[in-house]
Amino acid sequence: MKNSVNHIAIRKWFIFIVILCGSNIWAQSTDIFRVEYLNIPENDTGIKTQRYKALLNLPIKLNEKEDYLITGMEYNRFDMGYSENLPFDKSELIRFHVIDLNVGYLTKWNENWNLVTILTPRMASNFMNGTVTDDFFMNATATFWKERPNADKPYRIVLGLTYNSTTGLPVPLPLVNYYRRFHPNWSFTFGIPKSSLRHYFNKKHSLEMALLLDGYFINLQNDILLDNGQVASKISLTSLLGTLVYQYNISKRMSLFAMVGKTVVQEGILRNDDQGKVYLLNDESNFYIRTGFKIGVF
Repeated sequence: MKNSVNHIAIRKWFIFIVILCGSNIWAQSTDIFRVEYLNIPENDTGIKTQRYKALLNLPIKLNEKEDYLITGMEYNRFDMGYSENLPFDKSELIRFHVIDLNVGYLTKWNENWNLVTILTPRMASNFMNGTVTDDFFMNATATFWKERPNADKPYRIVLGLTYNSTTGLPVPLPLVNYYRRFHPNWSFTFGIPKSSLRHYFNKKHSLEMALLLDGYFINLQNDILLDNGQVASKISLTSLLGTLVYQYNISKRMSLFAMVGKTVVQEGILRNDDQGKVYLLNDESNFYIRTGFKIGVF
């Protein structure tokens, strides 16, 4: 009985993290703990990026019905480099920070579906002068989850709505995530921000081809006045990446991973308070290298 309860808890915990990737629109993680380093080398625009990430997520069982409160935190630091001259002061664009706090609730809706709700307060800023009101953002998600882990071809489907204050759209957006293990050595995931095809060589080694979204939306505490008279108060990066990921499993839950890829589409932009584009920083393709260590739920 104890093993069965633990299995249910792990499944519920897993789906919270899958759905969290919808509310935290540029991240996707099925991890309890993760540390990671990202390097985007300099391209033709003279811009390079390094990112350092750490996250921790913890489930709290509320009752015997297997309802859970999920709490977590994620931190990202971006270090930027510019080899080309820009027509304004670059001091506001050297280092950025993104801090997410996650609070979620999981409960069984009926025999087939579970309900998951998530609230994600966020701070995203260059923190040049402590914290200000514009550094704070709020994301929220409500969704249903169904899965058949013991089927001949296990699958999972997530359907819901997510609101992200950094998208510039004042309405909730659809969230869909579909996973299927269609062969003992193969699985695929279809969704946003990541779709992938994965091959399992054995229990230790796997290789994954993935298409994913990455990026950020961050407040600039001191406005940048441009030559054309416009004012930049935010910076955003949106990237669509094609990647190849190798994973080595140290144990059932612990693994090392390395990812290489290239941006298919990339757009780094300075924006005004209305999220309008005021200056294009970077629209050239980059190579993309990421590596790290994680403790996952499976």
